[in-house]
Amino acid sequence: MAIFNAKDRIIECKLVFYGPGRGGKTTNLEYIFKAFNKNTSSEMISINTMGDRTLFFDFLPLGLGKIRGCEVKIQLYTVPGQARYRSTRKLVLKGVDGVVFVADSLEVRRKANLLSLRDLADNLKSEGKNIFRIPLVMQYNKRDLEGHEVPLLPLETLDMDLNSKLKAPHFAASALKGEGVGATLKHALLLTLRRLQTDLKWTR
Repeated sequence: MAIFNAKDRIIECKLVFYGPGRGGKTTNLEYIFKAFNKNTSSEMISINTMGDRTLFFDFLPLGLGKIRGCEVKIQLYTVPGQARYRSTRKLVLKGVDGVVFVADSLEVRRKANLLSLRDLADNLKSEGKNIFRIPLVMQYNKRDLEGHEVPLLPLETLDMDLNSKLKAPHFAASALKGEGVGATLKHALLLTLRRLQTDLKWTR
């Protein structure tokens, strides 16, 4: 849930990159931090776990306007995707305002994507949130591997598997090359800020 700092006229909210382990969440945030450094107001902090990491830093959505005359600061987070870190994922999701689900396009990761999306829905529910109502963007990552020897899931299959009921905006991407990363982030920010504006109207 967004935090309002009345003294400094700042609204802080949280956007979490979620998905299976090794799917590209960390690569997304690393690319954003380097490519949009004029929009960052803090250092990127990395909490290492065995085989995965949690990253976070503050991001200023410049050019997207103010909310009720307040500057907006977005905290961007990743979560460790491996199954044994479910408690960490639940902790990171506390107070979440928007989610980017980073799906792995590799064919061998099809089941991992489905399990991770179910995990997201369950963890959101435990926080009193609904995956159908929270600002959500789907990213189908690793599309740069298309045409290589590693079999990829077609975009249509990914969308059928993960998004047939959610109907969330979706983007093909290569986080490694930065393709689709900016578009994913911008849409997630727009949805999140739009929801905040609506919610704040009701609190007047």
